[in-house]
Amino acid sequence: MCAYQILGEHRPGKWLVTCDHAENHVPAAINGGDLGIEAQDMARHIAYDVGAAGLARALGELLNSPVIMSGVSRLVIDPNRGEDDPTLVMKLYDGTIIPANRNVDAAEIERRLDLFYRPYHQAYARLAARQEGTIIVAVHSFTPCLQARAPRPWHVGVLYSHLDVGLSRRLIARLQQETDLCVGDNEPYSGHLPGDAIDRHALGMGRENVLIEVRNDLICTESQQIEWANRLAKCLVEIA
Repeated sequence: MCAYQILGEHRPGKWLVTCDHAENHVPAAINGGDLGIEAQDMARHIAYDVGAAGLARALGELLNSPVIMSGVSRLVIDPNRGEDDPTLVMKLYDGTIIPANRNVDAAEIERRLDLFYRPYHQAYARLAARQEGTIIVAVHSFTPCLQARAPRPWHVGVLYSHLDVGLSRRLIARLQQETDLCVGDNEPYSGHLPGDAIDRHALGMGRENVLIEVRNDLICTESQQIEWANRLAKCLVEIA
């Protein structure tokens, strides 16, 4: 049972590539490894960011920088939420009820925090502090359409907080030079979420940062993930 995975810990690059929602794994410590939902739902965006792990892995290699990825499904506990966030353990997500989470109480949330959430953030903090001037690149993916919602037209979104717009605005401007891309500026949702991973490890520590969301139908395969990693790495190196 591992709360996280680190790749290339000793790479010398100035970046730290993170993937908060890398896995749809449910460990045996959580209801015997079964949240009570169908396999097809565990393969959806509700359980993890589809394609994001492969993209993060390739991006870390191209930037010659370490990568940290979560080791359990966001439905077990969401590492991209503050410890007091009411969506830390989801009971209903995009129309799917999560049976193993329906009766989760404070004691069970605390257990999951100790098992998975806090170890991930402790390792994240250590990697971010390994050298001066670390730039955090958070890699996520989004679904083309939530149930009963309008389709999302963006190929890629750059999310940011109003507290630090510098690197994100530069990346948006650079990506908008790519004529074949529809680029989301703080889309498909706002990047400001108090207590989330960027707030905790970047904004709170004065580190440069950017959060990249790629539409998950564009990074389903390894070749697509590598293609996007090459594209993003080139842009990041140009603007940093």
